Amino acid sequence: MTSAVQSLLESFDAMSEGERQEAAAEILRRISPREGELPEQVLVEAADDLFRSLDAEEVANGHP
Repeated sequence: MTSAVQSLLESFDAMSEGERQEAAAEILRRISPREGELPEQVLVEAADDLFRSLDAEEVANGHP
């Protein structure tokens, strides 16, 4: 992993949950993969992880 990527990830980890979600969405918008470059399953898994994270945050904040 390059130092630029490591720095980006450290900055990402320091963000609030809302900022991380905004940054992740923007990064995904900027990716224009060629067919077959980014398997659909990777996107599905990322979406599942995001929704699980959002659900856990709601529960932690007392929202069912």
